[in-house]
Amino acid sequence: MKFVDYVTVVVRSGKGGPGCVSFRREKFAPQGGPDGGDGGKGGSIIMKAHHHLYTLLDLRYNRHHFADSGGHGSGANKTGRDAQDIILRVPCGTLAKDIDTGEIVGEVLNDGDQIVLVKGGRGGKGNSFFKSSTHQTPRFSQTGTEGEERNIIFELKLMADVGLVGFPNAGKSTLISSISAAKPKIADYPFTTLAPNLGMVQYAEYKAFVMADIPGIIEGASEGKGLGIRFLKHIERNAVLLFMIPVTSEDIYAEYLVLLNELEKFNPELLDKPKMVALSKIDILSTAERKKLNGKKLGFPDDVHVFPISSVARIGLDELKTEIWHKLGRS
Repeated sequence: MKFVDYVTVVVRSGKGGPGCVSFRREKFAPQGGPDGGDGGKGGSIIMKAHHHLYTLLDLRYNRHHFADSGGHGSGANKTGRDAQDIILRVPCGTLAKDIDTGEIVGEVLNDGDQIVLVKGGRGGKGNSFFKSSTHQTPRFSQTGTEGEERNIIFELKLMADVGLVGFPNAGKSTLISSISAAKPKIADYPFTTLAPNLGMVQYAEYKAFVMADIPGIIEGASEGKGLGIRFLKHIERNAVLLFMIPVTSEDIYAEYLVLLNELEKFNPELLDKPKMVALSKIDILSTAERKKLNGKKLGFPDDVHVFPISSVARIGLDELKTEIWHKLGRS
């Protein structure tokens, strides 16, 4: 299924139904008084989170959502039918924004969370509502209130425990395919991964965490180069950032600083997240060369743990998973 994380839609709620002007006319009650019922409520448009969804694909091909109007009131104090609400199911982590005003309508983070995007119109009162001791035969009723219309942007930000950050071909897709059931496309050319991939990583019995493979960042991504900032937003919802740098890089620490700089330009708050570094592709090094891979010697600060790994040879993966679990603060 194609990954879609940005969709624009038009939503319109239904108009409230008009109230009724009616008088009771029966054989033995020729002047029975007003009995006009109220109009029904118009349908609302509601955004609701569903944990089985991970893409906005369904909304891409159906961008207009118009709810029905409420039913007319009728005699014998019968209230009109309430129109059915339209529920737009979206993945957890979806944000809704009004295109015209820039207002954030709301976001849904957990399964079952819901937000009313546009509220249905209120039904009008029938003439029986207006009767009183001084006005016993009101010959008027209310029309229903109008519905609302909005142009909405849905923006999905993936929610994962760990986000993989790195240049193209750093080994992110290989890692997530090695330690989870995810099967991303893997090739030896840049930008193989064109959409984020999620994988459930089993740490121990009844213990697991979610890892997100974010498409490769390059220097200048925050300014629109490469894939630009399109996928950087997904990193905002990750609890831990795992930087992946291949040991074939000319300057490992300099590459780490470039990645940090791009994240800071996009959102400085990202630098406050717990960070780890995985030095990938160590299977091409000799045993002696692997022993030289010390984080402190490479220039990394003490609070950034560095793990030499090989996803292909499955070297260092258990240690990496253990440290991620501790970083997540899981018991």
